Amino acid sequence: MAEFTGRFMERGQPGYEDARVGRVFNARHPDRFPAAVLLAADDADLVAGVRWARERGLRVSVRAGGHSWAAWSVRDDALLIDLGGLRDMHYVPSSGVATVRPAVRGGTELAPFLAGHGRAFPGGHCESVGLGGYLLQGGQGWNSRVWGWACENVLGIDAVTADGRLVHADETEHPDLYWAARGAGPGFPALITRFYLRTYPKPPVMVQDTWTFPLDETGPLLDWLHGILPRLHMSVEPVVAATRLPGVPLDEGVRRPDGTVLLLHTTVMGDSAEQVEQRLAAFDACPLAGRRLGHVRGLTTIAAENEAQTLQNPVGHRYLVDCTWSDAPAAELAPVLHRIWGELPTEHSFSIWYGWAPTRPLPDMAFSVQANVYLASYVIYTDPADDERYAGWVHNRTRELAGAGCGVYLGDTDFQRRHDRFVSDEAYRRLGQVRERWDPDGVFCSYLTQAGDTARLNQRGT
Repeated sequence: MAEFTGRFMERGQPGYEDARVGRVFNARHPDRFPAAVLLAADDADLVAGVRWARERGLRVSVRAGGHSWAAWSVRDDALLIDLGGLRDMHYVPSSGVATVRPAVRGGTELAPFLAGHGRAFPGGHCESVGLGGYLLQGGQGWNSRVWGWACENVLGIDAVTADGRLVHADETEHPDLYWAARGAGPGFPALITRFYLRTYPKPPVMVQDTWTFPLDETGPLLDWLHGILPRLHMSVEPVVAATRLPGVPLDEGVRRPDGTVLLLHTTVMGDSAEQVEQRLAAFDACPLAGRRLGHVRGLTTIAAENEAQTLQNPVGHRYLVDCTWSDAPAAELAPVLHRIWGELPTEHSFSIWYGWAPTRPLPDMAFSVQANVYLASYVIYTDPADDERYAGWVHNRTRELAGAGCGVYLGDTDFQRRHDRFVSDEAYRRLGQVRERWDPDGVFCSYLTQAGDTARLNQRGT
C-alpha cells in the first residue's frame, strides 16, 4: 500500500460514502462507485495516487470543484482523486499572472483574492464552481465577450501524467498537452495540479440593467435582441432568463403574472458610469418598454451578481441540464423557446438565451465550438421520483432546439442522455492523438457515456 499524506479510503471503509459524493453539488448523486477515494493533501499524493492506480490496473478520475451536473468524477471501479484540500493561490504583480489550484472556486475565492490586487479574471457566473472543470471545458464567465473564454487565458499548467510524472505545459513546453488543456474537458489525458492564469485590471464600474416581460413577449423580445446584438459593445452581456421565481423586478402597482416571466438581465463593465451608460444606449430605446412588467438599473458587483445566481441555483437540490449553441434566427428559435419557457416544470427551474455573438476567430486550442447565441435549460427539483420524467423533458426539448444548433458546451451536457458535437471535427481528431500519446493505456477516465457508448461522441444531434 502506498503511503499518502491525505486520507485514502477503499470502498466499504469508514468515510468512503461522504468522500464519494459529499462534494458533489448536484443532489442527484450517481449510482457509481469508485474502488477508492484519495483526498489529496499535496502534489506527492497526486503522483503517488496515479502510480498506485496504474500498478493495480485501475483508471483514475479527478474531482476539482464537484460542480459537474453529471458528476463526471464519480466512476465505477476507478481511483477518485479529490483535489478539494488543495486551495492555494498566488499572484505575481510584475507579470499579472495568478497561479491557482483546480479546486479553487472562481467566485467565492479567486475573484476576491484578485480584487485585493486590483485584478480580475473571467470566472464563472456561478460562484461555487471550481476552476478545474470550468477551465478544462472552456469557461464562459464575467466579461468573457471582452476577455475571451477563460481557457484562452490559461498560460500554462502543471500536471501529473499517466506514467506518474509531474510536468509543466505551455506554448513551448509540451504544447500538445497545453492545447488539450484548453477545451478537452473530462477527456484531458492527465491530472492538472496548477493553472497559470492571465489576469486583467479590474474594471472600476459594473452596472446591471434588468427588464421583466410577460412570456408572450418572447417573439418580439428575441427579434429585437437578435437585431441589436451585433452592434452591442463586447462588454455588454445580455441574457434572457425564463423563470418562475417570485422575486422579479416589477414596476409600482404591477402584479406578477402566474407562471413564467422573462428577465432580460444585462451586465456591463467599464471605466466610468458615463461610459457604461453609453454602452447601454440600445436598451434605453427598447421598443418593448411599454409592455414591460418592471425595469431596474444600477451599480452592481460580481459578488452581488453571484449572490443572485446562488438564489437561482440552490444547494441540496437535484439538477438536470442540457444546452445548444445556435446561429438560427429569432423567428426560428422563438416558437420553440416559448414552448420550453412556458413548460418550466418547477419554481426554481430556468432557461436562458445568452447573446454571445463572437467577433473573432478562436485561438488554436481544443475548445472550438461557439455560435451567435447560447441556449440552456436547467431543471431544479427535490424528489428523486421525478428524475426520469424531468430528464425526458429537458433532453427532448433541447433536441428540438439542437436541430437548428451547431453543438454544445461541455459544462452543460450529459452524454449519458444526449450526444452532440462539443469540439470541431479537426479538434476531436487531434485530441485523440494527444490522448494516444500521453495516455495510451487509458489510465485517466474520459468522457462519461451510457454503457461506454463512445462511438457517438462528438456526433451531431443524437
